[in-house]
Amino acid sequence: TISTANSAGNSPVLTLAGLHAHIGSQIFELQPYQDLATTMLAEYERIRRQHGLVMTHIDLARGLGIKYTEADDPPSVETLAGTLVKALVDACDAVQYPYPKLLIEPGRSMVATAGTTLYEIGSFKHIPQLDKTYVAVNGGMGDNIRVALYQAQYTARVATRINEPHTKPVALVGRYCESGDILFDRLLVPETIAPGDLLIVYGTGAYNASMASNYNRVPRPATVLVKDGQAQVLVKRETWDDMTRLDLPLRPV
Repeated sequence: TISTANSAGNSPVLTLAGLHAHIGSQIFELQPYQDLATTMLAEYERIRRQHGLVMTHIDLARGLGIKYTEADDPPSVETLAGTLVKALVDACDAVQYPYPKLLIEPGRSMVATAGTTLYEIGSFKHIPQLDKTYVAVNGGMGDNIRVALYQAQYTARVATRINEPHTKPVALVGRYCESGDILFDRLLVPETIAPGDLLIVYGTGAYNASMASNYNRVPRPATVLVKDGQAQVLVKRETWDDMTRLDLPLRPV
């Protein structure tokens, strides 16, 4: 950081306005961000002492956490903002540093809860030795890789039987011919669940579409905007023709 500040301070075309830090996402505790504000301001003061450079902006990043499951308890925006502002003001006052403009990155909190995923229930397979039932859907790790990558957890209900008790434990798996394609290791569903039912997974508006892939050359699903009882396709469902669109025929040598 010091070498960067030195280069920027001596540059006729660059102005070092501030620094950015990112310590993670979906963090519900407030103390790490209090510590971050204090640590960052200490670096700002060190740069001021060594280079006479007073920076005007500070970006403490953070993807504001959301409630994916009942166990999640994210702080409110107001609570987080108050914590960050107080920590930054206290750190500035301690060394008489001019208050920089505070930037944060709301990230997933802006879009995660606006998105849901609908799957169609397909086949069932019961393993007597494990007393476990596997239920397959027409999607999986191609449209939600976060479960396989991060062991991400979600909340889901059978939409077509939404008012029935969800008491039957099953494992929900995908269609991608991959042992790691498990969306829920244990999900409670109605006893009457059947092929053709629709399953809704909440909180998939962040990262799912942007991280989706054609794993095992499976087409990606459509994206549909729903508002006030109206639906509009935003991204069309891919077809098998899309999967081979860039393929070229083999030419004779």
